[in-house]
Amino acid sequence: MCDEQTELDNEEFFKQGGMSRRGFTALSAAALAACTTSPANAKEVAEQDVKITTPDGVCDAHFVAPSTGKHAAVLVWPDIMGLRPAFRTMGKRLAESGYAVLTVNPYYRKVQGEVFHAGESFSDPAVRGRLVPLMQSLTPEGNETDAKAFIAWLDKQKQVSTSKKVATTGYCMGGPLVFRTAAYVPERVGAAATFHGGGIATDKPNSPHLLIPKMKASFLCCVAANDDKNDPESKTRLREGFAAANLPAEVEVYDGCQHGWCPIDSAVYNHDGAEKAWSRQLALFEKALA
Repeated sequence: MCDEQTELDNEEFFKQGGMSRRGFTALSAAALAACTTSPANAKEVAEQDVKITTPDGVCDAHFVAPSTGKHAAVLVWPDIMGLRPAFRTMGKRLAESGYAVLTVNPYYRKVQGEVFHAGESFSDPAVRGRLVPLMQSLTPEGNETDAKAFIAWLDKQKQVSTSKKVATTGYCMGGPLVFRTAAYVPERVGAAATFHGGGIATDKPNSPHLLIPKMKASFLCCVAANDDKNDPESKTRLREGFAAANLPAEVEVYDGCQHGWCPIDSAVYNHDGAEKAWSRQLALFEKALA
């Protein structure tokens, strides 16, 4: 899944001149303003915090959808920092483009609510000591249980059109969760997108990309430049896997973008790169979820 060392490398970039804390605060405000700007022809949306019962407990999540009509659903898996205001904002922006968006707390078996708070740093041993074990507690078996439960929940919502395919997206550690979701619920998942996904195409026998033959979704894989530098074969494995399965897929390395560049509260947020990835996501959904 998400690589702990990659997160530490990003924090080192943050500390060694990649961005001052004052600069990051200003950038975060600008990023939030950009993300909260409604898209053209934005739909009026309604959002709420929800509880979803699964075979393993009760998951806290954020659900936002257009106020009227039925729409294609999107299941969002956040990064190692979990469900938090940035992902609520991003979910709302996606809903304004016409989707019913569910962003989940992937750690609900261990903890409810936010696990990462404003002002914290992943380089802090106490923060790492809290987050890394949570990430490591996630299993393929739990992922399957959750994917089926969350999509079943979405299909019961009045805002969701069950005649349209579901999309799933994931950031960092959410990348493997996206791949498994597409494989575990292939009849419903028609589009899947990963943003700086960690560990999605390794040389290990349980690599998520080996599940591609079980999938029926069109894919978007947005790869960070430093992730590609560290593992240049990953993108080749992905492209070959999708081609062999005859699945439409866009696998692109985003030059100048560091691992973690897409969430609007990231220390390495890259506005142009994030907006490009966002536009490619919308293009995928428009084509694959119709």
